[in-house]
Amino acid sequence: MSRRSAGPAAPGRTWKVGELAERTGLTVRALHHYDAMGLLSPSGRTDSAHQAGHRLYTAADVARLQQVLSLRQLGFSLEQIRDYLARADYDPRRVVRMHLERVRGQAAELKRLGDRLAALAEALEKAEIVSADEFLTTIEEMTMIEKYYTREQLESLQRRREEAGEAGEEVIRQAPQQWAELHADVRAAMDAGIEPTDPRAHELARRWFALVSGFTGGDPGLFLSLKRMYQNEDTVHGMDVAAMRPGMEWMEKAAVAAGIQLPGS
Repeated sequence: MSRRSAGPAAPGRTWKVGELAERTGLTVRALHHYDAMGLLSPSGRTDSAHQAGHRLYTAADVARLQQVLSLRQLGFSLEQIRDYLARADYDPRRVVRMHLERVRGQAAELKRLGDRLAALAEALEKAEIVSADEFLTTIEEMTMIEKYYTREQLESLQRRREEAGEAGEEVIRQAPQQWAELHADVRAAMDAGIEPTDPRAHELARRWFALVSGFTGGDPGLFLSLKRMYQNEDTVHGMDVAAMRPGMEWMEKAAVAAGIQLPGS
C-alpha cells in the first residue's frame, strides 16, 4: 500500500502552539513534548519580519495530530505511534476506522450497561429483593469490564471458553498461579539487575507472551484492551496491578528485545 498523508491540507490557516493548545484542549507542554519526540513538529513559519522564524502548525500538522490522538486513545505508546506513522504501509484511513470501531464498541458497552441498570432500577422500584452479589457484580462490570472490553470481545472470549470445554476450565484455574509465579520471577530478575536485553529476560518474556496469547487468542484488539486495563487500574480482580506495572513494562521491553511481535505493534 502506498504511503498517504494524514489528510487533505487546506492552505492558508495556521496556528501558534498556544492557539492550537486552546483549540484542541491539549496543553502547550504536551505539544512541545510531541515536537521534542519528533512525533509532531510545526511545519510552517511566519513571514513577518517582526516574528522571523516563529513556527506555526499547518492544516497538515493538525491532520497528523488527529492521528496521534486516535492512536493514543487506542492504547499505543508515543514511541509506538511515532514508529507506526513512519511505516511505509501507514494509512490514515485505517487509523480512523480503528478508532471508529473502538468508539462504536464503547457506545455498545454503554447501552448494555444502561439496560442492566434499567433492570436494576425496575427491581428496586418494585421493592424486589436484590442480593448484594448482584450489586457487586454490577459494580465490578461498571468499573472494569465495560470500560475496556467491547461486547464482541466478551462474546468471543465466552465462545472460546465454551469451545475449550473442561480443558479450557483447567487452563483458567491454573492461570492465576502461573501469573503469580511469572511475576515473582520477573521481580527477582529485576532485583538482580538483569536488563531486558539479557537472554534470561527473553525467556521470561516468552512465558509472559504465552500467557497473554492464551487469554487473547492472538487478537490484537483484546491485547490492547487487556493492556489498557492493566495500565489504568490499580486493582484487577483482587490483584495489586499497580505493584505489578513496572514488571509488565520490563517484560514488554524484554519481548521487543527478544524479537517477539506484540499484537497491535
